Amino acid sequence: MRETQDVLIPIAIAIIMWGIGLNLTFKSFKRVFVQPKAILTGLSLQLIMLPAIGFLIASVWDLDPAYKVGIVLIAACPGGTASNLVAHILNGRVALSISLTAFNSFLILFTIPLITSGAMKVFMQSDQEVPLSFWRTFWNIGFTVIFPVLIGLLMRNYFSGFADKLKPYLRFVLPGILLVVFLVVGLDSVGGESASSLGNKLVIAIPLLLLNIGTILIGYWIAAQFGINPDGRFTIAIEMGLQNSALAIFIGSQIIQNSQVVLVAIIYSSFSFFTTLGVGYGLSRRDKQP
Repeated sequence: MRETQDVLIPIAIAIIMWGIGLNLTFKSFKRVFVQPKAILTGLSLQLIMLPAIGFLIASVWDLDPAYKVGIVLIAACPGGTASNLVAHILNGRVALSISLTAFNSFLILFTIPLITSGAMKVFMQSDQEVPLSFWRTFWNIGFTVIFPVLIGLLMRNYFSGFADKLKPYLRFVLPGILLVVFLVVGLDSVGGESASSLGNKLVIAIPLLLLNIGTILIGYWIAAQFGINPDGRFTIAIEMGLQNSALAIFIGSQIIQNSQVVLVAIIYSSFSFFTTLGVGYGLSRRDKQP
């Protein structure tokens, strides 16, 4: 069963990114790099500000040390496919969202081990290191994000009639696929102690909700201070608020091997897609008001 999921989940994510790619053009990405202020701002916020906020919340909240590490781990895992899809649903700058995903997926090879190992030392007095494989990460981001988007992009530019016919259906199909992925990952990860303690540990949902909504609003405000235009600033806000829960679950279960750390990521994944979508929608509507 586990081996089947390891194959089907990446394929499902790749289908989502292919569908998003169908709505893009080469001009969309040209804007990102010709005017790099938005992507540089987004990367700085994701890789520096987010973990700092995670550390702050973990430090002041009265929680078990392992839960504190889980909060920091979530904050250290920048948004992936889910944030790309939310940007797509809300008509944000999808090319910016995907570019942020592509860049931070390589940069986290250095930031996650440093940040998470530091959190374990501070909160759990543990010197355990958190290694990430370069080639595994390279393959994952290539197979699930870059190549599918490129295929969709090429189809959009060279077979635009076919792409236009698919687009109305994909707007409903893609979110459904992502929700199934969240469900499968979450159910597969809940077991043993995590499953039995889930009802008693929902108190950690409060700081996680604060992390989610707080970072969305902070990201939006800072992007506005840097003069990022409205569609860029709420896209950055989405990237700030919606973290890569699947990656956090993997690190917590396979590398740190702590069910309490995994539980934090599971709880975060259970609501963050919906809250980010809702707050992001509110910000996008605010920007459209005269």
